[in-house]
Amino acid sequence: MHGTEAPSEWVRRWSHLIEPGSVALDVACGAGRHLRWLHGLGHRVVGVDRSAEALDACEGLGEMLLADIEHGPWPLAGRTFGAVVVTNYLWRPLLPTLVGSVAPGGVLIYETFAQGNETVGRPARPEFLLAPGELIAACAGLRVVAYEHGFQQNPDRFVQRITAVRELPGAAAPSRHLLRVSPS
Repeated sequence: MHGTEAPSEWVRRWSHLIEPGSVALDVACGAGRHLRWLHGLGHRVVGVDRSAEALDACEGLGEMLLADIEHGPWPLAGRTFGAVVVTNYLWRPLLPTLVGSVAPGGVLIYETFAQGNETVGRPARPEFLLAPGELIAACAGLRVVAYEHGFQQNPDRFVQRITAVRELPGAAAPSRHLLRVSPS
């Protein structure tokens, strides 16, 4: 079942940017690998997925929503979150909604497959692979803290990932977003 593996290194690396006690949303959460990680860090969590079986594996972690976010309405309309986490999922029409769901002071942590992945495995269809710079363009209005686009091994895959924050309006000084080299 999707979501039973260890938390993404990217999510672990940047989760320190999430304000303590924030509500963190995991989109297409699967069986909850990132929900568990974020819950373990003391955050309240909300997960959304189209699989009832996957959400059953997350019972007791927080608020779980069964929804087909590709063919139905966005189930969290009007809500914002201290963190929005998305991994291994891409539905382009939803990108503006995800960016808009980041609360002031909140962070978007996004990692998924990129063009080139069709040469090494699945997903291989263009609609599931990000073009170079696509996440940067989607995050207009957020401050990009980190961005990568490249190839990883074990397993072989092409990825694109971004961490971006929504600055607090009217802040007197620039925000300091600590850059960590590796997960702690």
